[in-house]
Amino acid sequence: MSVRVLVVDDQALVRRGLAMVLDHADGIEVVAEAGTGLEAIERAAHHRPDVILMDIRMPEMNGLEATERILAAAAESTRVIILTTFDPDEYVYRALQAGASGFVLKDIPPEDLVSAVRTVAEGGAMLSPMITRRLIGRFAERLGTDRGFEERLQRLTDRERDVLIAIADGNSNAEIAEALHIGAATVKTHVSSLLSKLGLRDRAQAVVFAYESGLVRTGERDVGF
Repeated sequence: MSVRVLVVDDQALVRRGLAMVLDHADGIEVVAEAGTGLEAIERAAHHRPDVILMDIRMPEMNGLEATERILAAAAESTRVIILTTFDPDEYVYRALQAGASGFVLKDIPPEDLVSAVRTVAEGGAMLSPMITRRLIGRFAERLGTDRGFEERLQRLTDRERDVLIAIADGNSNAEIAEALHIGAATVKTHVSSLLSKLGLRDRAQAVVFAYESGLVRTGERDVGF
């Protein structure tokens, strides 16, 4: 079954180029394109894509608000990847908080774009190792920690905390299993449990939460998936 993709960008040339790359990939189908945030909301509701490539800076409604609205109404299976032409700013950080599964730069090589869409469609996160740490350091740590974070962390078992730290460290389930000397199926269960307990959508939000809560701190780890 093909991964259904909606491409959203206000620049027609960029939008068409991204769509062409994905349409030529095995197992991926671009079901629609949109040039504004409002169009993105309408087409997401109509086509119910698996993955949305979402530009941030657009007329009428920016990609942040569109992401928030789409994910608030969408099924759990819908994922958003933020598109940006520059180092991520607070809009990208807020989009991750809202439930986006990661971000990519618009000059990403075609094969890496295809890989990113497949990774996110399978429930993974797409966080660039070069700039995620700086992004989180710039916006998450200045927020500090509060009692709400502490109370949510208390819901986790010690092993679930270990798994959350490993996720923030950029490890795959297989790598976590090896490091913690547990089975891959057990890791998958822990990941599902901690996401549920913390009220998080996916691994991207788990990484943001790990830093916002103070469980891990910028400089301790090099984040990336």
